[in-house]
Amino acid sequence: MLKFIKVTKVSQKFLFAGKGMSVRTGRFLGESMLVGAFTGLVVVLFKYLIDFAHHWYEKLEAKRVMDWDDPYRWIMFVLPAVGALLGYLLIKRFSKLEHARGTDSAIMAFHQRDGYVTSNVIPVKPVASVLTVGTGGSAGYEGPVTLLGAACGSAVARVLKIQPRGRRILMAAGLAAGIAALFQAPLAGAIFGFEIFYSSSDIEDETVLPCFIASAVSYAIYACFVGKTAWEPLFFLDNQYAFSNGLRLLPYSVLAVVIAFAVRFYISFFRATEKVFSHFRAPMWSKVFVGGLLTGAIGFFYPDVLSTSYSVIRATFSMDSTVTLGGLGSFTAYGLLLLFILKVVATSFTVGSGGSGGLFAPAIVCGAAVGAAAGMVFKALLPDAIGINPQAFALVGMAGFMASALRIPLTAIVMVAEMSGNHQLLLPAMWVCCISFWLNSGWALYRSQVHTQESSPVHV
Repeated sequence: MLKFIKVTKVSQKFLFAGKGMSVRTGRFLGESMLVGAFTGLVVVLFKYLIDFAHHWYEKLEAKRVMDWDDPYRWIMFVLPAVGALLGYLLIKRFSKLEHARGTDSAIMAFHQRDGYVTSNVIPVKPVASVLTVGTGGSAGYEGPVTLLGAACGSAVARVLKIQPRGRRILMAAGLAAGIAALFQAPLAGAIFGFEIFYSSSDIEDETVLPCFIASAVSYAIYACFVGKTAWEPLFFLDNQYAFSNGLRLLPYSVLAVVIAFAVRFYISFFRATEKVFSHFRAPMWSKVFVGGLLTGAIGFFYPDVLSTSYSVIRATFSMDSTVTLGGLGSFTAYGLLLLFILKVVATSFTVGSGGSGGLFAPAIVCGAAVGAAAGMVFKALLPDAIGINPQAFALVGMAGFMASALRIPLTAIVMVAEMSGNHQLLLPAMWVCCISFWLNSGWALYRSQVHTQESSPVHV
């Protein structure tokens, strides 16, 4: 009997001890699972909403022809402005969400608001974003889903009455879970959750394990509802495009420099557009409407820049000679570079004017376009023995652009592998991501990112 009592006391001491594996040290395990489950279910609803909007948008787009008297072409001209305006008015109705810009707002909440994100984000932000992007606005869904996941984590922390430190951790876990599910990249989503807060190579180490747990649960729940397509890569690139010649690092080095300058153009033009719209002495709703009209004007002639433009990524991965870019003619390096410029301009008009959407998806489209264009140039100039594949350059360009513009090199390296199903290009992706990240030190697309932990109020 005494021996049993002694063993019981030892067991209790182990379970509630502060060292080793215990209830106390594993405190955020259960909460992170709960955040992942909640976020996964919310993202499933968001996905259904996206699919519904894109179904009707594609129906309209299929009816459009390039004739000037085609009514559907003029509907598509005005539609991005109408959608952006409706999205803005919906957010404006909830005043606390007026400055809910997506990933930037989530980062700001971590550094300056103790992880607090209002729960109004959960029902409102997805609808506003679908109204903007689903009607042709040039933006992405990662900004909204990032803020959506952060709101889920923050809400769970408030319900469980967790202190600010824990709320920040669960907010980051929710942020990671949102990306993991919608982009079907659980490992990259988890890394995103502890890497996004700093523009240097610093990471938020306290959030590492909660981000992995929440991402795994969220992705599993998302896949169960969405079906078998959720277990497949978002974009597919055949593993035949592998890195098998060390000499290819030379053109990849040039690609890294090209990507760095392309990112600077992206950031500079977006900042300039934001500044111009902020100086207009006009109601905010009119700025959003004008931004949508300008986007529609570009899409009127070059429809590939509208909405998420994921078709461009698929086109760069296939490099089919029969593929054409709407309004740009044949699939050439010139056409891809022009598309990159127009995508930057359209995204700046959509989001820089105040529209609801993310900057992450346009960044990967721009990276694919620039990478494929560079690959086509190298293929024409270099000997066939080197074995240049523009498809591989498109994938590596995506990674380099993300790493440099968003300051997330680890996420970028892993995400392009998960999103494409190709793990044979990790070496050049590492090379290009590191060089482009280093070349653009001091350049960041997200204003709320701080440089190092010492710069964050959380660690001061």
